[in-house]
Amino acid sequence: MGSDTEQRKCSCGFITAVFLRSPRSNNNEDGFGKPSNSHDRKIQRGGYEDAAAKRTASSNKSTDSPSHSDTKVTPVVNPNYQRNHNREITAGGTSKVSHMEGYVNHGRRVPKEAVGISGELDSLITDHQKSKGSGNLVRASSSNMMLFGNLGNLKQGKNRNSQNVLDHQTKRREENPVAYGRSTNHCVENVEKGSMQPPASLCRAISTRMDPEQLKIMGNEDYKNGRFSEALALYEAAIAIDPNKASYRSNKSAALTALGRLLEAVFECREAIKIDPHYQRAHLRLGNLNMRLGVTDKALYHYKQAGQEADPDEVAKVNKIQFHLNKCTNARRVGDWNTLIKETNYTISSGADFAPQIFALQAEAFLKLRRHQDAEEVISRGPNFDVQGCTKFFGPVGSANLLVTRAQVYLASGRFEDALDALEKAAGLDPNNREVNKVMRKTRAVASARSKGNELFKESKFSEACVAYGEGLEHDPYNSVLLCNRAACRSKLGQFEKAVEDCNAALNLRPSYSKARLRRADCNAQLKRWKASIQDYEILLEETPDDEEISKALLEVKDHLVKQQGE
Repeated sequence: MGSDTEQRKCSCGFITAVFLRSPRSNNNEDGFGKPSNSHDRKIQRGGYEDAAAKRTASSNKSTDSPSHSDTKVTPVVNPNYQRNHNREITAGGTSKVSHMEGYVNHGRRVPKEAVGISGELDSLITDHQKSKGSGNLVRASSSNMMLFGNLGNLKQGKNRNSQNVLDHQTKRREENPVAYGRSTNHCVENVEKGSMQPPASLCRAISTRMDPEQLKIMGNEDYKNGRFSEALALYEAAIAIDPNKASYRSNKSAALTALGRLLEAVFECREAIKIDPHYQRAHLRLGNLNMRLGVTDKALYHYKQAGQEADPDEVAKVNKIQFHLNKCTNARRVGDWNTLIKETNYTISSGADFAPQIFALQAEAFLKLRRHQDAEEVISRGPNFDVQGCTKFFGPVGSANLLVTRAQVYLASGRFEDALDALEKAAGLDPNNREVNKVMRKTRAVASARSKGNELFKESKFSEACVAYGEGLEHDPYNSVLLCNRAACRSKLGQFEKAVEDCNAALNLRPSYSKARLRRADCNAQLKRWKASIQDYEILLEETPDDEEISKALLEVKDHLVKQQGE
C-alpha cells in the first residue's frame, strides 16, 4: 500500500510540474504578466498533492474491500460518469464535494470538465503503471506524453525504437509553423505505427489545467505576430476556464475582427460589456465595429462610453459617414441612382467598409441603371454575413431587405436557384414583406421559362424554345441569360440579325458575358461582318488564350477578311 501511495504522489507531482509550471500574469489586458514567485508555485503544487493524497486514501479503502471475483479487472474511467457524479450525498441529506472536484490557484474552483479530465488522466497513468508492474515513471526529455509507450521515450525492454514525440513535433512545427503553432489540438504521431492519433483527453487536460491569464498572454503574443487564428483559439481556451473575465471576451473580439468576422466580434464585445459595463476598451472596440458596419448612432454611443480611450479622429469619421448616409437616403427617395452610387462610394471609403446595407444600396442603383455586371461585382465585393448573424444584428426586417437585393442580383446574373433560396429565407424572416412576394413571383416565372426553354432546345425544338424564353422575358425583359439563350435559338433558325440584337442586349447588361460574345462573333461571321467578328474573337482570346477553338475561328475569320479585301 505504501508503494501505491508513492506512485500516485510521483504521478501527481509530475503532472503538477508540467501543467502548473506557467507563471501567472496580472490583469492587464494587452500586457504581459510577471512570473509568480517560488512561494506561489509551492502552494499550487502542495494543494494538488493534498488532493492526490485524498484520492490515494480513497483508493486504499476500495482496495481493502472484499472482491466478488478472482478475475482482475482494470477499471475504465468514464469522463461522463465523473462529471455527473462530482458530488456525493451524505447521510444527513447534504452534499459534499467528492475527490473529483478540486480547487487550485488559491481557492479558485476548477471547472467540472477540467477536473474530470485531470482525474481521468491520473487514473490512466496509475493503471498503466500497475499493468506494467512498475512504480516509476521514466521522464521524457521534453514532454509529459508518457501515458503510453508509443507516446514518449519510455524504457520498455526491447523496444529501442521509441522517439521523442516532442522533438518530432518541434520539427513539424518548423516545417509548418502555422498548423503547428500554440494550438493544443494538434495530433501526436504514433511512432511505432506511423499513424496520426489525436490525444483528445490529454490535450484537453493540458488546456484546462493552464492558467487562463497565461493563455491570454500567449494569445496576445500570437495576435501581435499576426497569428490571429492561434490567438483566437487561446482566448477561447481562457474563456472556457473563466467565462466571466471581460478582457478575455474583448481580446477574442479583436482576433475575430482581424479575421474579418465582424458580427461575431460585436457579440463578444457585448458579452464583455455585460460582464463589466464600464470597460472602456470594449466600448471603444464596439464603437469601431459599429462604424465599420455603418451603424453610426451606436458607434457614437460607445465612443462616448469609451471616454478618453476614444480617438477624436474616429468620432469625426462617424460624423462624416452619417453625412453621406443622409445623402444616400435622399438620392434613393428621388431615384437619383448615379448620385446614390457616388454617395455610397464616399460612405464606404469614409470607414463603413463592412456595411452590407451600403453595398446593397449601391447594387440596387446599378440594377436600376441596368448595369447588372457592376451590381454583381458590388455584391461579391461586399460582406457576406450568414443569415443568423445578420438577423441578430440588423433585425429580421433589415436582414430580409438585404436578402431581397441579393436575390435580385442573382436573378439578373442567371443564378435562379440562388435567388429563390435567398427569397425563401427572406420570406421566413418577414412574411408580410410585399417586395419579397413580388420578386419571388418574378423569379419563379423566369426560372420556369428558362427550364422549359432548355428542355425544348435539347430536343431541337428551337422555335418552341424561342417562345419559352420570350415568355420569361415578359416577366424580366432585361435578363441577360434569357436573351443569350433566345439568341442561340434564333441562330439555329438562321435568324442571325435577331440573334445579334439579343446578344447586344445581353452584353450591354453584362459586358463580360463570354457566351453572348461568342454567339455574336459567330452570328456576325455568318452575316460576313468580318471585322465585328474578329473584334469579338480577339476579346475572347485575351480572356482564354489557351482556347484552341477560338484561335481557329479567329484565323478563319481573318482569312475571309483578307479574301474580301483582295477582291
